[in-house]
Amino acid sequence: MIDEKLEKEAIGRLKRIEGQVAGIQKMIGERRYCMDIVNQISAVEAALHKVSAMVLRNHMETCVLSAFRSTDKSEVKVKIDELMRVYNSLRLR
Repeated sequence: MIDEKLEKEAIGRLKRIEGQVAGIQKMIGERRYCMDIVNQISAVEAALHKVSAMVLRNHMETCVLSAFRSTDKSEVKVKIDELMRVYNSLRLR
């Protein structure tokens, strides 16, 4: 469950990212130097990765921890499988 603090921080970061993306669109429209555009795209990717990490940490500290404290072994397996899918998808990038 995303709490109010995480929501505020993540939304703030995403709004800044939205501004960065608009800036990249403007740079492309102005036919700016390719490497400057690539650098800005990399910055957006890093910023999105940070938001993803924040949400993933929250998930582990709430949903996953709750499942691990549960006596329901199927709930634990679901959370482990979920985390492994995310881990494997990140490794493929």
